[in-house]
Amino acid sequence: MRRVVPFPLLSCGLLATWLLLNRTLAAADVVVGVVLSLSFPWVLALLVTEKARLRRPGAIVRLSLRVFGDIVRSNIAVASIILRPGHRVRTAGFVTIPLRLRDPYGLAVLACIITATPGTLWAGFDPASGILVIHVLDLVDEGDWIWTVRERYERLLLEIFA
Repeated sequence: MRRVVPFPLLSCGLLATWLLLNRTLAAADVVVGVVLSLSFPWVLALLVTEKARLRRPGAIVRLSLRVFGDIVRSNIAVASIILRPGHRVRTAGFVTIPLRLRDPYGLAVLACIITATPGTLWAGFDPASGILVIHVLDLVDEGDWIWTVRERYERLLLEIFA
């Protein structure tokens, strides 16, 4: 089955989305939806070089809980910055962080974590040197951000994707 349809759930989701967006079950729309839902996963299959190997499910759970807590705390911190603009002088800035993580899936997860956390943004990554650059809305201590990314996130991502 996977030889014909490499990602069957994706194909079903694409077909359902196509039909919902068109709000019709006309034969032409169904045919176009089937063609699209079968062809897009083939393009995706060409882009995927290797499958991710996930290890240590406990680390996945710990990382998920940690990220959820950090996102909640960051939302509160950013809200206080917005709601009390003159309370304290804020300094935005860039932080460079050396990473050991090289797995493309692990780096993608780290990019999602950093970008999804309010007040931070993934600004760039140099694969040759392993240097990550992030932008921080309220940069108080650069060393604290380096510790946070390396110890709170990268360490668990290395366990998961190593």
